[in-house]
Amino acid sequence: MIGCLYLISTPIGNLKDITLRSIETLKNVDLIAVEDTRRSGKLLKEYDVDTKMISYFEHNEDVRIKEIIEKLKSGFDIALISDAGTPTISDPGYRLVNEVHKNNIKISSLPGPSSVINALSVSGLPTDHFYFEGFLPKKKGRLTRFKFLSSLPATVILFESPFRLIKTLLDIEKFMGQRIVSVCREMTKIHEEIFRGSLWKTINHFKNKKSIKGEIVILIAKAQYED
Repeated sequence: MIGCLYLISTPIGNLKDITLRSIETLKNVDLIAVEDTRRSGKLLKEYDVDTKMISYFEHNEDVRIKEIIEKLKSGFDIALISDAGTPTISDPGYRLVNEVHKNNIKISSLPGPSSVINALSVSGLPTDHFYFEGFLPKKKGRLTRFKFLSSLPATVILFESPFRLIKTLLDIEKFMGQRIVSVCREMTKIHEEIFRGSLWKTINHFKNKKSIKGEIVILIAKAQYED
């Protein structure tokens, strides 16, 4: 009997943000494919999950995909989790999922945390149309992406590091004009911050901070949006 691949969403900060069904499934599968065994190990230990882990990340995907497909065909049930959030969303995994479909193997998603959806829901910006860009190029192609994003009649969602936040906000102002933005930082954690306002107000707010830490999601309102 062929096994099943389970895509399981994991907490983006607070370890309590995981479903009961996800914990149960992690305990019952034969194997868990993870980005970082040390990071995922902390989550699994928190919920007394002792299922065997194997690493699955960008640089070993080719080898791991073959191994996982073979094990699924032999009857193994396998879970795929990322370091945080929903697997395959700005994380490794879509190539594995593609191969699973090609081999007619059962696949199931256990929904849960996603920094993209979490940030969008608290931004107060229109949610009927949105575009997820992820991380912008640092240099080559950056201007081209900004030109494309500025033309979209939708809320744009970016990922950014704390070290490049100010630069990216200044670039948004330079290439996209004045917009309403929302910056979500350290979501679900103790020092969570959700700041929303005009670009100039947002830039000044973060320039006045002694330090900026944590994972960041930037949301940009479409040009026609009025607060």
